[in-house]
Amino acid sequence: MSQRNTGVTPQAVNAQVCPVREVLDRVAGKWSVQILVAAARGPIRFTELERGIEGISRRMLTLTLRQLERDGLVSRTVHPTVPPKVEYALTPAAEELYETLLRLTDWAERHRVHIAESRAAYDAAHDPAPADA
Repeated sequence: MSQRNTGVTPQAVNAQVCPVREVLDRVAGKWSVQILVAAARGPIRFTELERGIEGISRRMLTLTLRQLERDGLVSRTVHPTVPPKVEYALTPAAEELYETLLRLTDWAERHRVHIAESRAAYDAAHDPAPADA
């Protein structure tokens, strides 16, 4: 066993990682990313989000928007009209996150062929040979 890590306990690691994992789980969620991307162009209404995000239910959109608002990533503005007009916009923290998402997307695009080739090579080396029938 390595002597370098003798003072590290699972509790110490979890105490440090848990808050980070919680944030990453939230912002990297399927619906959160799509909402952040849709709202990056400026304030957007609920119905525009609902129409623009394929497969999301009204309930999931509502829950995800509430979570993003609670986390300080989305601001909700209610305009005093009849019927009320509600818009969602990214906060400065979410705008910074959006820039990070763009960099990650760019990285994935640049490396997707390499990753596909690496997967194929790994699978060819690790899959058992088909049995002769």
